[in-house]
Amino acid sequence: MRITKGTTPTRGEGFVSRGINYVKSEAITPNGTIDTSKFAQIDEATHKALARSQLSVGNVLFSMAGVYLGKTAVVKPEHLPANTNQAVGIIAIDEAKADPRFIHYSIQAPSCRSWIMNSAAQSAQPNFNLKEIGDLPIPHFELEEQRAIAHALGTLDDKIELNRHRNQTLEAMARALFKDWFIDFGPVRAKMEGQQPYLPADLWQLFPDRLDDEGKPEGWEMQPLDEIADFLNGLALQKFPATDPDDSLPVIKIAELRNGVSAKSDRASREVPTKYIVNDGDFLFSWSGSLLAKFWTEGEGALNQHLFKVTSEHYPMWFVAHWVHHHLEEFQAIAASKATTMGHIQRGHLKAAVTLCPPDDVMERLGVVMAPLVEQAIHNELESRHLAQLRDTLLPKLISGELRIADADKFMESVTL
Repeated sequence: MRITKGTTPTRGEGFVSRGINYVKSEAITPNGTIDTSKFAQIDEATHKALARSQLSVGNVLFSMAGVYLGKTAVVKPEHLPANTNQAVGIIAIDEAKADPRFIHYSIQAPSCRSWIMNSAAQSAQPNFNLKEIGDLPIPHFELEEQRAIAHALGTLDDKIELNRHRNQTLEAMARALFKDWFIDFGPVRAKMEGQQPYLPADLWQLFPDRLDDEGKPEGWEMQPLDEIADFLNGLALQKFPATDPDDSLPVIKIAELRNGVSAKSDRASREVPTKYIVNDGDFLFSWSGSLLAKFWTEGEGALNQHLFKVTSEHYPMWFVAHWVHHHLEEFQAIAASKATTMGHIQRGHLKAAVTLCPPDDVMERLGVVMAPLVEQAIHNELESRHLAQLRDTLLPKLISGELRIADADKFMESVTL
């Protein structure tokens, strides 16, 4: 096993808009994957100059500093060619002696995570050096057993990753259809130009033959965003402190909306009024700070201030959610313009955001196509949460030897897949 670390280009030179992947700590996710959307890019000459930190398949990356300390991920073929910076340790493994994914899972086991945090706490700045990475308490298993453990846990992570890719496809499909139907009026314009139908006949006939004098599909109504849905602002939940941690709700703040519930999440009493309790499938929208919007899939929680729970008595939530996402970039620009305060939008901005609503019968028929895309994405997220919980249950037991791999396989068969 050889341990080195990445290199940062001299004077920050060599970065380009399109080139060789350059992996920073923030690209290593809490789930042990590498987020390719967080890659920077360097040119070929810089990549060759930084030969020491060129990555290979099977390298285990270890985030060495700051809030990302201790996160790990295994380099895959699709990440290459790639390089990395000095805040990332590179563990190059002889695969005849050790399995890279086993090393990754061993470092993510609670016992090793605690060891990392305790060691880092002794320093003014939370960081690790190469010697400390080499001293990590990795348990000894024969290579065959390592591979079996890595396969069992990796099967769960692979399914989670597959669901993530599926959701990217589902969301792209839904947004493309929404844009074509409700923003660009593609079918209406195609009819006006005498083009051939590009949708099934039962869908094609739902769209009007022309635009009206206001430039919208004939018979469709313009409505403010705040009139197609109710935007319930959360509470200052410090007024509802948890008296019993075992019978309480996680407080859903912007951090939870972005990263999910964790052990660091605040807790609130179950005395929170019912309408402020969030359940799976609810649509949440943060109107302050980092403006985000998503369907919630992290289980029951309590809605904190600065977040809206969005509901509608008349319109389906796939429709409302897509209009929120359509205006989100505009809302983010408004929030960013408030340089002297915490960026936010006001209810007046919801009033000013325009939506276009087809007749109810058309909405219902279009929903037959759109709703399943959103519902499947929510289902995939919920399944991934279940799989992650299963992985986190098995991980410490397998790494400690408390649970043998044959027993783990039987356990997995009984609760999943």
